[in-house]
Amino acid sequence: MKTIQAIKLQLKETNEPEPWMVELTKDSRKGVQQALNSWTRTYDKRCALKASHIEKQQFDASFAPYEGAQVAGTDEAGRGPLAGPVVTAAVILPLEADELIGLDDSKQIPKKERERLAEIIKRISVAWSVHVQSAKRIDEINIYAATRESMEQAILTLPVEPVQVLADAMTLTVNCPSASIVKGDAQSLAIAAASILAKTTRDQLMDDLHKEYPMYRFDNHAGYGTPEHLKALEECGPSIHHRKTFEPIKTMLARKGDTL
Repeated sequence: MKTIQAIKLQLKETNEPEPWMVELTKDSRKGVQQALNSWTRTYDKRCALKASHIEKQQFDASFAPYEGAQVAGTDEAGRGPLAGPVVTAAVILPLEADELIGLDDSKQIPKKERERLAEIIKRISVAWSVHVQSAKRIDEINIYAATRESMEQAILTLPVEPVQVLADAMTLTVNCPSASIVKGDAQSLAIAAASILAKTTRDQLMDDLHKEYPMYRFDNHAGYGTPEHLKALEECGPSIHHRKTFEPIKTMLARKGDTL
């Protein structure tokens, strides 16, 4: 009879169910059952991630006018914060992208994993681009228009021209058909990839802004209206990177008689 440790090691080296594992279900040792249950949970999770990955790929492919057509996904990061840019990205993925199994909406993925995925996306994608829209531009034309303009610029600057664009909940005017997809980063692999690039780029930009304006602690909240950020705004006033048409900054400036 194999030791529990030997069985654990064998399970660790096994990726797919095998006939010998059936015998483990009859093994009365608690340690064996725990090891088998742990392996099964890991396997089921891996299968679910693979199935979700395939579903997202098929979703993107359903918009391609012909097999192998270049479908781009685009998404944004930073529409809601009081400070910093809104960043958009556009990505065209290859037909096979198994290295991205597990890719989902960037907000659902831990920072370190986002950074790892961003490097893979840049390496394996057919094409990618990022556009940074300043707080000044956001104040000039409003956040919705600024985000739309930024997405269009991200698509325009792709080194490979797509034949179809999928945008996360945004209607775009570009040089090819474009579809607005509600909750697109949960349905489309290309949009999810764009979400990762937009988020990681913006996070780095906000970390850089923190070094220039440490009093606001942008490294803690990325410009969102946290109590810490609001307190710093009351004490220091807004910087040139704050969105002066956003509340409560707009009211703060009005009280002081400042203009935009």
